[in-house]
Amino acid sequence: MPDEDDNYTPSPQLMQANEIEAIAGTFVKMGVTKIRLTGGEPLVRKDAADIIERLSKYPVELTMTTNGVRLDEFFDLLKNSRVRSLNISLDTLQAAKFKEITKRDLFDKVYSNILQALELGFRVKVNCVATKGVNDDEIHDFIALTKHLPLHVRFIEFMPFAGNRWMKEKVMGLQEILNLVSAEYDTIPITRDKHDTAKKYKVIGHEGTFAVISTMTSPFCGDCNRLRLTADGKMKNCLFSKEENDLLSAFRRGENIENLVLQNVQNKAKERGGQITDDFETKNAAALTNRSMISIGG
Repeated sequence: MPDEDDNYTPSPQLMQANEIEAIAGTFVKMGVTKIRLTGGEPLVRKDAADIIERLSKYPVELTMTTNGVRLDEFFDLLKNSRVRSLNISLDTLQAAKFKEITKRDLFDKVYSNILQALELGFRVKVNCVATKGVNDDEIHDFIALTKHLPLHVRFIEFMPFAGNRWMKEKVMGLQEILNLVSAEYDTIPITRDKHDTAKKYKVIGHEGTFAVISTMTSPFCGDCNRLRLTADGKMKNCLFSKEENDLLSAFRRGENIENLVLQNVQNKAKERGGQITDDFETKNAAALTNRSMISIGG
């Protein structure tokens, strides 16, 4: 969570519900089959329900990444809108640490909503940014969650963005995580599906699974097909890309945005936005040209 005095984008500069619907329709027309609402936090928008209902009309897999705080208010809507999968961000299983990280004393609420989502039949993925000195002592605790719960815990390597005080020493990489888990459990790899960003594993005898999104130590850029549309209507072909195409301004001028979409896709760099092309440990995070993660959104 950023500092409370963070500057937020004025509402008129953001895509409105009808604009999100129309621009998403262009992507669907061009072949997109999956749409994920993410953030920031998508459910804080006053028109979140309207946006979800509008997007549910498209023949796509509709999913969401959320911090889980307000999920209980939306479960019925999500079910009726054909949302079957939820990614819920949770970087710690300790209430005090949760408050320190998020500046909100809401761990019990989030954990309760995770359990409720499972009971309601949602496929739940828990996203945990694994960071040395922050939550590296909780890896086994997260794995233990998968023993009796059909959870899919995903450890995400700490990535550099503007303002997140990234340091290479804090990155907990794929092999380190696997070594730590394997010291306690017997694990087997799960076959990777095409375009997967996560390397998936299962502890033998556990109901759930775990995975590592190894952006820093073992990038998966070769067949990544993710595209991102920021809340202010800018298109990014990679989280790390510094170039953006302004779809919203073009749309508001009445222009056909398909050429901008194609241009953005064609300009996709080979690896990590073209900004981290060598060993990440030699990279100066301050030299990256990018937004903060909270302003990238999705």
